[in-house]
Amino acid sequence: MKTETIKTLGALESVGYKSKSIKDELRDNLREKIKSGKPVFEGVHGFENTVIPELERAILSRHNINLLGLRGQAKTRLARKMIELLDEYIPVVAGSEINDDPLNPISRFAKDLIAEKGVDTPITWLHRNDRFSEKLATPDVTVADLIGDVDPIKAANLKLSYADERVIHFGMIPRANRCIFVINELPDLQARIQVALFNILQEGDIQIRGFKLRMPLDMQFVFTANPEDYTNRGSIVTPLKDRIGSQILTHYPESIEVARTITQQEAKLDKHQLEAVYIPSLAKDLLEQIVFEARESEFIDNKSGVSARLSITAYENLLSCAERRGLKAGKDNTTVRLSDFMGIIPAITGKVELVYEGEQEGAAVVAQHLISDAIHTFFPAYFPKIEKLERDANSSPYAKVLEWFFAESGFELLDDASDEEYKLQLDKVTSLDDLIQKYQPETLPEDRYFIKEFILWGLVEYDKLSKDRFVEGYQFKDLYGSYISKL
Repeated sequence: MKTETIKTLGALESVGYKSKSIKDELRDNLREKIKSGKPVFEGVHGFENTVIPELERAILSRHNINLLGLRGQAKTRLARKMIELLDEYIPVVAGSEINDDPLNPISRFAKDLIAEKGVDTPITWLHRNDRFSEKLATPDVTVADLIGDVDPIKAANLKLSYADERVIHFGMIPRANRCIFVINELPDLQARIQVALFNILQEGDIQIRGFKLRMPLDMQFVFTANPEDYTNRGSIVTPLKDRIGSQILTHYPESIEVARTITQQEAKLDKHQLEAVYIPSLAKDLLEQIVFEARESEFIDNKSGVSARLSITAYENLLSCAERRGLKAGKDNTTVRLSDFMGIIPAITGKVELVYEGEQEGAAVVAQHLISDAIHTFFPAYFPKIEKLERDANSSPYAKVLEWFFAESGFELLDDASDEEYKLQLDKVTSLDDLIQKYQPETLPEDRYFIKEFILWGLVEYDKLSKDRFVEGYQFKDLYGSYISKL
């Protein structure tokens, strides 16, 4: 349909345009996408077999939807993705505040205009990107904000009685007629305000002050809620829950691979960072494992959840840490090191809710524990498991590495050491190359030094070496030698 040539009601009727409710519109377009095999919610990962099928069933059922899940579980993203299931353009009576359908007007303004001008009634076309409204539920939201109220200034300017419905100022919901309307964090909305939504959800009309007003709004409602809010800040009143067609539970990524995909997609990096900083595959996996460890940590409140935004901001911090070191050394290119992970601690501390034990430890210490736990978990997947008590220490695959540290006084890895100095230090422990050759022979050359450092950190986590932090870096020593030096 050539929308640019259809400017009046008569022209719209002449092409045989048929009105359709927004729920039917979403349903019909979803049916076409499913039949064609095209992805419906492109860019949303990890929900292919859980959330998305449930959401598709809700749309096919023409339901209003409540997305229930912890923070950082793509609830708002799913709601915004529904825009892609709308028709590209819909006709609207020109000048209508509430997007009146020219073939089915509901406002006094549109009805009067059509009665006056008939087939010459001007129309405009509304693009699907303009058919999405969103409101964050906050304690100060009023019924007037959402539904509407009497506007005394309009009454004075138009010299109208307060009994005339033309003095009504419409709120956000009527103005989103024929649109997707999202209320985020629904439990934060006061109970008395939630009651104002009853009629809209069930009967599809609104009530404003004392007006005998029935406007059958055409809306697709999507609500989001966090189960933590049900006890901390409020709740969804039972009659409102009863009027929401489908409640869909979201969840966090269930695998490292999915989490990595999300992080790579969402991280905001500029072209220089992408070109200048190389990040080994193991570093990417380790970063995601830190978030998985956080969700299981005894120091973190798992009811609050650990947002996917943690891994995204941590990834950005990790690359920035390496970039800064490269700039200080006057190098255009560098590689992420394991010691750079200390640079992601600020990204962790602001995104986790600690329980009492965690508060006692301190947020920064908990963040270091998470990094250590991730290394401890990952190490056996790359190298032989280290036993706490070994009958014959000489038969251990790590014997030569430990002998080197016993014979030497250890060495230091400085935070801002140049790449040449960093490699030179790690190359001193020649037995690290033997371990990589034997257990990880397919390691890429550019990942080799990260793996070497990973072995040392792993030996520390399994109590075979000691690692001490000082102002400018880390010092690795033989575990027992460090004990003796402290005596």
